[in-house]
Amino acid sequence: MYRGLAVGVAIPALDEEASIGYVVGDLKGLRNDDDSAVIDDIVVCDNGSRDATGARAAEAGARVVREARKGYGSACLAAIAGLERTDVVLFTDADHAFHASQAPRLLDGIADGADLAIGSRALGDLDPGAMSATQVVGNRLATALIRWLWRQRVTDLGPYRAIRAQALSRLAMRDATFGWTVEMQVKAIQHGLHIVEVPVDTRARIGKSKISGTVRGVLGAGFGILSMIAKLRWQQGTVGDGPRSLRRRNGTKCRCRARSSGAVGAGAGRRVRPLAGAGERSGGVVPSRFTETALPGAGDHKGRPYADS
Repeated sequence: MYRGLAVGVAIPALDEEASIGYVVGDLKGLRNDDDSAVIDDIVVCDNGSRDATGARAAEAGARVVREARKGYGSACLAAIAGLERTDVVLFTDADHAFHASQAPRLLDGIADGADLAIGSRALGDLDPGAMSATQVVGNRLATALIRWLWRQRVTDLGPYRAIRAQALSRLAMRDATFGWTVEMQVKAIQHGLHIVEVPVDTRARIGKSKISGTVRGVLGAGFGILSMIAKLRWQQGTVGDGPRSLRRRNGTKCRCRARSSGAVGAGAGRRVRPLAGAGERSGGVVPSRFTETALPGAGDHKGRPYADS
């Protein structure tokens, strides 16, 4: 619970046994000033891992579901379906590239009134090797297209983000691949949601990237993102029963702004501290029973509980 909001975390994962335990441990170690846990629920979706990703996540204290259909979006949808009822859904990657201690920056954005808080790597610090040159160029191209097509300031399509559960349901997310993040941001603009960007720092990931580490990954991610932008823009211009808040229909503007790192950091430091020893994997934790999602309309996936073989 954070500032009166129940917080659930959705983590898509594929072959991340070396890092997932630290990601889950760091999140579970976040504490409010009264020493209560910030995070109420963590669901990791094992998207067909060939290693012990699911087992390591369960040992660290997460509940684990499996999704056979490959794809970043598929895994996110399955993780959402596995969450307990929650007010806010926090998304992060399983590779330990993001700092769990900066999650309160995103949660503060929501608690202060935003519907969607994007963790912007462009506004934060990038460690050497945190993003490849192709990732940086591709991100700049995609955000430039969004600014041009929707007249909204966007600096990043970063996966580290938080969104109100009700807002997530309204967006009716569908993409099964790498278009997931841009689908969420563009649909949020189209629905006139209150969006903020907050700076987040990024370190070099643990292990090899499934995207920047292969030519196929780079091409697949690029195609998924650009095709989703084109699809959403085409639908906005041709479908008559789309969201009423579409800019070209009635002139509604999305309230979108970037938060300064100083103001956000001060709030985060005041309310949350990492628990000593957070990030170290604990043993003997069995994933709890699968619970139906509290987000009707967020997708048609139903995650299956993970079971060690």
